[in-house]
Amino acid sequence: MCVDQFGFTEEWIVADQPVIAPDQQKPGYGKPARVGAVISVVILLLMLAGNHHGKVEDLWLVGAAAALVFLLVADRIMRRNGIKR
Repeated sequence: MCVDQFGFTEEWIVADQPVIAPDQQKPGYGKPARVGAVISVVILLLMLAGNHHGKVEDLWLVGAAAALVFLLVADRIMRRNGIKR
Protein backbone atom coordinates (compact mmCIF):
# COMPACT_ATOMS: atom_id res chain seq x y z
CA MET A 1 0.00 0.00 0.00
CA CYS A 2 1.35 3.42 -0.97
CA VAL A 3 0.62 6.56 0.99
CA ASP A 4 1.23 9.87 -0.73
CA GLN A 5 2.33 13.10 0.92
CA PHE A 6 -1.25 14.01 1.83
CA GLY A 7 -2.01 10.72 3.57
CA PHE A 8 -4.16 9.19 0.81
CA THR A 9 -3.63 5.55 0.04
CA GLU A 10 -2.85 4.56 -3.51
CA GLU A 11 -3.16 0.81 -3.16
CA TRP A 12 -5.55 0.50 -6.10
CA ILE A 13 -2.95 1.84 -8.51
CA VAL A 14 -0.38 -0.75 -7.51
CA ALA A 15 -2.69 -3.71 -7.05
CA ASP A 16 -4.99 -3.49 -10.07
CA GLN A 17 -2.72 -2.40 -12.90
CA PRO A 18 0.04 -4.56 -14.33
CA VAL A 19 3.38 -2.90 -14.93
CA ILE A 20 3.81 -2.86 -18.69
CA ALA A 21 5.00 -0.36 -21.24
CA PRO A 22 2.58 1.06 -23.80
CA ASP A 23 4.59 -0.61 -26.58
CA GLN A 24 3.73 -4.01 -25.15
CA GLN A 25 0.03 -3.46 -25.82
CA LYS A 26 0.47 -2.84 -29.54
CA PRO A 27 -0.89 -5.63 -31.70
CA GLY A 28 1.65 -7.18 -33.97
CA TYR A 29 2.52 -10.16 -36.07
CA GLY A 30 4.92 -11.83 -33.67
CA LYS A 31 4.91 -15.45 -34.74
CA PRO A 32 4.78 -14.86 -38.52
CA ALA A 33 7.62 -12.34 -38.18
CA ARG A 34 9.77 -14.86 -36.30
CA VAL A 35 9.03 -17.59 -38.84
CA GLY A 36 9.87 -15.16 -41.65
CA ALA A 37 13.15 -14.26 -39.97
CA VAL A 38 14.15 -17.94 -39.64
CA ILE A 39 13.26 -18.57 -43.30
CA SER A 40 15.28 -15.50 -44.29
CA VAL A 41 18.31 -16.74 -42.34
CA VAL A 42 18.11 -20.10 -44.10
CA ILE A 43 17.79 -18.46 -47.52
CA LEU A 44 20.71 -16.11 -46.82
CA LEU A 45 22.92 -19.02 -45.80
CA LEU A 46 21.85 -21.03 -48.85
CA MET A 47 23.00 -18.14 -51.04
CA LEU A 48 26.57 -18.83 -49.93
CA ALA A 49 26.64 -21.62 -52.50
CA GLY A 50 26.15 -19.14 -55.34
CA ASN A 51 28.18 -18.36 -58.41
CA HIS A 52 30.06 -15.37 -57.00
CA HIS A 53 33.85 -15.26 -56.90
CA GLY A 54 34.70 -12.81 -54.11
CA LYS A 55 34.39 -13.24 -50.37
CA VAL A 56 32.79 -9.83 -49.79
CA GLU A 57 29.40 -11.22 -50.74
CA ASP A 58 29.88 -14.08 -48.30
CA LEU A 59 30.67 -11.62 -45.51
CA TRP A 60 27.51 -9.63 -46.21
CA LEU A 61 25.35 -12.75 -46.34
CA VAL A 62 26.76 -14.16 -43.11
CA GLY A 63 26.58 -10.74 -41.44
CA ALA A 64 22.93 -10.26 -42.39
CA ALA A 65 22.07 -13.78 -41.22
CA ALA A 66 23.95 -13.20 -37.94
CA ALA A 67 22.08 -9.94 -37.38
CA LEU A 68 18.75 -11.70 -37.85
CA VAL A 69 19.79 -14.49 -35.48
CA PHE A 70 20.84 -11.87 -32.91
CA LEU A 71 17.43 -10.19 -33.18
CA LEU A 72 15.66 -13.53 -32.82
CA VAL A 73 17.66 -14.39 -29.70
CA ALA A 74 17.05 -10.92 -28.21
CA ASP A 75 13.33 -11.26 -28.92
CA ARG A 76 13.27 -14.66 -27.25
CA ILE A 77 15.04 -13.33 -24.14
CA MET A 78 12.69 -10.34 -23.90
CA ARG A 79 9.64 -12.60 -24.25
CA ARG A 80 10.94 -15.01 -21.62
CA ASN A 81 11.63 -12.19 -19.15
CA GLY A 82 8.25 -10.58 -19.71
CA ILE A 83 9.61 -7.41 -21.28
CA LYS A 84 7.81 -8.09 -24.52
CA ARG A 85 4.58 -9.93 -25.28
